[in-house]
Amino acid sequence: MKRIYIAVVVLLSIAVFPIILWFVAPKQPLSIAIIDKTVPDESYREHQGLIWALNHLKYRKSNTEEYNVTDYYGTNPISKEVESIPLPEDYSKFDVIYLADTYGVFKDDMKDDSSDRMGAHSEKIVGGLEINEWNQLMDRLMSEKESLFIAEYNSFASPTSQEVRNAMLEYLELDWNGWVGRYFNELSYKKNKEIPQWIVDQFQESWKYEGGGFVLVNDFTNEVVVLELDKHVSDAGIRLDYTKEGQVLFGKSPNANYEYWFDIVTANNDENVLANYQWNLTKDGEKLLTEKGIPLSFAAVTQNHRKNAKTYYFAGDYNDVSRVPKFYQAKGLGEFYKIAQMFSDDAFYWSAYLPMMKSILQDFETPKVKEEEKSESNLGYNARVNGEKFEILQDGKWESITFKGVNMGMGKPGYFPGEAAITENEYYRWFEQIGEMNANTIRVYTLHPPGFYKALARYNKNAKNPLYVLHGVWIEEEGLEETLDAYDPETLKKFREEMKIIVDVIHGNKLVEPKVGHASGLYDVDVSQYIIGWVIGIEWYPFMVQNTNEIHKDIGQYKGEYFETKNASPFEYWLAEQMDFLTQYEQENYEWIRPMSFTNWVTTDLLDHPSEPSEEEDLVGVNPNVIYTKGLAEQTGQFASYHVYPYYPDFLNYDETYLNYVDHRGEKNSYAGYLADLRAAHQMPVLIAEFGIPGSRGLTHDNPFGWTQGFVTEQQQGEFLTHLFEDIIEEDYLGGLVFTWQDEWFKRTWNTMDYDNPERRPYWSNAQTNEQQFGLLSFDQHKVQVDGDLAEWEGTEIYKEREDLDIVIDHDERYLYIQLKGELLKKSSPRILLDVVPNQGKTSSSKIPEVTFANGVEFIVELNKEDNSRIVIDPYYDLHHYLYGHQLRLIETETVQEKKESNVFQPILYALNKKLTLPETGEVLPFKSYETGKLIKGNGNPESDQYNSLADYAWTEDGVIELRIPWLLIQSKDPSRKEFMGDLYSDGIEASKFVENISLGFLFVNSNGKIENALPTIENGVMQKFDTYTWENWELPVNTERLKTSYDIMRKTFSQYE
Repeated sequence: MKRIYIAVVVLLSIAVFPIILWFVAPKQPLSIAIIDKTVPDESYREHQGLIWALNHLKYRKSNTEEYNVTDYYGTNPISKEVESIPLPEDYSKFDVIYLADTYGVFKDDMKDDSSDRMGAHSEKIVGGLEINEWNQLMDRLMSEKESLFIAEYNSFASPTSQEVRNAMLEYLELDWNGWVGRYFNELSYKKNKEIPQWIVDQFQESWKYEGGGFVLVNDFTNEVVVLELDKHVSDAGIRLDYTKEGQVLFGKSPNANYEYWFDIVTANNDENVLANYQWNLTKDGEKLLTEKGIPLSFAAVTQNHRKNAKTYYFAGDYNDVSRVPKFYQAKGLGEFYKIAQMFSDDAFYWSAYLPMMKSILQDFETPKVKEEEKSESNLGYNARVNGEKFEILQDGKWESITFKGVNMGMGKPGYFPGEAAITENEYYRWFEQIGEMNANTIRVYTLHPPGFYKALARYNKNAKNPLYVLHGVWIEEEGLEETLDAYDPETLKKFREEMKIIVDVIHGNKLVEPKVGHASGLYDVDVSQYIIGWVIGIEWYPFMVQNTNEIHKDIGQYKGEYFETKNASPFEYWLAEQMDFLTQYEQENYEWIRPMSFTNWVTTDLLDHPSEPSEEEDLVGVNPNVIYTKGLAEQTGQFASYHVYPYYPDFLNYDETYLNYVDHRGEKNSYAGYLADLRAAHQMPVLIAEFGIPGSRGLTHDNPFGWTQGFVTEQQQGEFLTHLFEDIIEEDYLGGLVFTWQDEWFKRTWNTMDYDNPERRPYWSNAQTNEQQFGLLSFDQHKVQVDGDLAEWEGTEIYKEREDLDIVIDHDERYLYIQLKGELLKKSSPRILLDVVPNQGKTSSSKIPEVTFANGVEFIVELNKEDNSRIVIDPYYDLHHYLYGHQLRLIETETVQEKKESNVFQPILYALNKKLTLPETGEVLPFKSYETGKLIKGNGNPESDQYNSLADYAWTEDGVIELRIPWLLIQSKDPSRKEFMGDLYSDGIEASKFVENISLGFLFVNSNGKIENALPTIENGVMQKFDTYTWENWELPVNTERLKTSYDIMRKTFSQYE
């Protein structure tokens, strides 16, 4: 009996001891704001797991009370209604902010019968995070007092607005394209009530899936992708796999599967990932995800540490638990349940969530040892203009540098620059490539998203040679062009606000609120040591400069604190005043100063150009020499900055002095001649802040030395850029910055801007618009290589009935591709007939008189094996003759009736110059155009040593043709939506037609032009109805980053200069 008593006492002691340990452990005050807008009932399941964890870990409210499930902000269930519990306007009293769920409550959530299937699309009652709520939260996270922010799945998805979502993703340093997912043990909705009702409603009987698998849903498009067990994934479920950083904080990865919905997010910085989701994809699964643009691997838990805030993101409803024990007052209780609940639905909570929260909160509570702030020097600057040199303070010594680098805009495929869509990872990758190119400087024109500055700090932290930045401050062009007055109060106010914002940003001290067309977010990374100078403003509109000078002619001279003028015009006064304002703001707020410049270009340079045929291009000058530094600014100095291209303005092509200038090579060189004059006119060092050559098919300006604006191969682009950079250095400039780093699909140019849809430019790549292709980095995927090798072809086969000839059609964001293969091609040449718009086009051609067409044909591709291949156009459909002949009367053209009746297909022309009169000689130069429809035979594979980026087609000896046709060449205004030019003479220059498909016919002619074969067949002299090709519309274009041939050439060029 005694032994029994002893045993009972021992057992009781073992049972009671953890309770005693828990009660004797100290309470820890922790003020936490829990935000949960998804509380349809009193189960509080979206945050009750957190409450249990806080109480078990002995965290207490500021009044030492335990936490209760009602201690939250968001929505409160009352009977059959839901009321809002307003979020705090001031979070200063909270240590921790926990964003549990912002999805909200919908009518379907309020059903009485819990046995019904949930998840039907229904009306929102309340939900989503508002921008003011986010900004109030951000105020706390940016404060000097340390804070902890934890967010979970459903924090930024719908119904939260895109504005808030973008701000939150930027702060969390995440990228998300809308995909979420969940594993179901049974995919059949007839067997599993967990399958959401909206899937049943949307798919009904077409939903044939059974067995286990993942359902992936895109929150933006509602697209559904199913990964079936064994077919796409080899294991059931998904689990967390801690990274090295995660193991340091959390220990060993948990064994339990995660059972609920998760986000498919990727981190901007891989070092921030603490855990990845682990699922075992098969090759079929990998292929399916790749086709859908879904990441194969993605983050589960991320962190990022700001100045005074630690942030974590859980890409799942980790705290969502069906039930928790009422009892929590025992040490080690979590470990007990981890074992006891190992096989339950709540296993993940005990094995993963609770241990992670314990570690995160303990880490936050641990006192931090603050690092001493490092200072480069006590001078207040680390860059200066010293005589004719630009110097940077490096390791305590002033070192002169030659500027060699690139300009970088904010464009990327699928987005306008104002959407600020470039991610931190993209910036970081580009910085690595720019550094490897032996460049030392990047110039930006305006505020970039926070990822730019974070990536810059990350890169320079470990780089052997840092990348420096010349930062611009953009001024709104519209305001200047509308008012023609730089002193316009509204425009000037915005410009100065932008100056202050950018100064705060580079010092890591600004929350920029969302604004349409402007980067925004939290800028808390100090990169000021890498910003070595200012280049403010834009290419100045000459009529604005002239008018500003006229209406403010009595303003006098400017005398500021850091800048003053002597013999300056009113606009030059204005520039000095803005330079002074910017310098004052930075010096007063950050005790820092840096070299100063403003943007200028040839159009408003300080030289006279008597050979310039356009009055606007030599109307007025802006002279940097009349602006002087004073006070502290004398220590850092100023420099002039110009954008100088070899082909524009026109005087560079006609000025006899420049055309006969002999450069350092002993060769005639108009570019070097102009540079020599420009440099000689300045009393300060000069930087060529932009120079460039577009590697494009489309051409806009000629040049007598071949340095044209377009119709240049990637190889030529690199060679010409090298030539120009050598000229810049030899003519005693500070250096030169290539325009530009990346291709910019959103751009336009004057001789193609009437051909496309301006609202859709970023969604496809326009080979005909040179402005889009100045970059050293291409985004074109080159789906078909056009090299005679058909290995990569997929596409759609048409005219399958012909066994002796294969015809396959494909497309991408840049080209329509046509493949022909057969013995027929060894002895005859194809004529490809294109019907791109229904009920238009010609049904015959003067060159093929023996046949008519059942389809109306707008274009004929005349392919010849060796040379003289081209695309010709129906004259009625030709925009060039409509615009410059019919509308502007600059060229002769047929009457509308003649165009309707004519079956003489004509060459496709683009304008190069309107009629010009050379002022020095009086010579009249006629309207000039070029044939853009001519086709070049060559190898279009970037991996080939015979690569020609201008190649349009390949034709092999064994009877294979690959042809790529730029979309704009067949007058597609927007291929992403199948939009083509409409009836110009009926509907004007805005004429547009959305088509369902395009039709293609094929004739094969011998050397005498006689038809030998046809597809479709010819019956009674009539070519029958053509086969069609169609494609899916797209919003986000597929694109692939590729460094152009010109990149490698410039890498070698830059390596020759220190």
